[in-house]
Amino acid sequence: MPSFIKDEMKKKDEQKLEEMQQEIDEAEAAQEDAAEGSEEEAPEEAAAADAAMQEEIEALKGQVDGLNKDLQEKKDRLLRLQADFDNFRRRSAKEREEISAVVTQNFCKDMLPLLDNFERAMAAETKDVEAFQKGVEMIFTQFQEILKKNGLEHIEAVGQKFDPNFHQAVMRVEDPEKEDDTVAQELQKGYMVKGRVIRPSMVQVVSN
Repeated sequence: MPSFIKDEMKKKDEQKLEEMQQEIDEAEAAQEDAAEGSEEEAPEEAAAADAAMQEEIEALKGQVDGLNKDLQEKKDRLLRLQADFDNFRRRSAKEREEISAVVTQNFCKDMLPLLDNFERAMAAETKDVEAFQKGVEMIFTQFQEILKKNGLEHIEAVGQKFDPNFHQAVMRVEDPEKEDDTVAQELQKGYMVKGRVIRPSMVQVVSN
């Protein structure tokens, strides 16, 4: 629970207690005044007034005791809520760490076959450049599939309308055959992971 809410609740309870205490003080002062004036009243009337005043004071004191008890209960509840919130925050942080660890482990596991193929390609002794190039292309395709499986997407650029959310313009070129603000060339590919841009495409933009 935010501290300013706790402070506000505490302030209201303390203010109420102060008001009750003030009423008690006023009642006791009134009782003293009544006692001073009772010398001129009949003994029965003075005793009745004093008893009524004492009863009112006791009632007010009972209310103050009740408010003190209620205030303490609220403080205890706030402490328990604060402890529960702290525990929840720690559990959430731990769960996020565990989820992150699992995601990283799964990604590394997906990359292991690619690593194996790289090691085999580097260990192979061949003078057949074409065969070696074909092997590298196969590894590259495998690498792309792994990244795609983990949510990587290529951002479309060439021929698209320039969008600063997905493209980074580094050059402007004239091209009468294309509309202004159209991406003419992609200088570096951009990528997203599950819809979130991790690197915008570096592009040339038409400006006639």
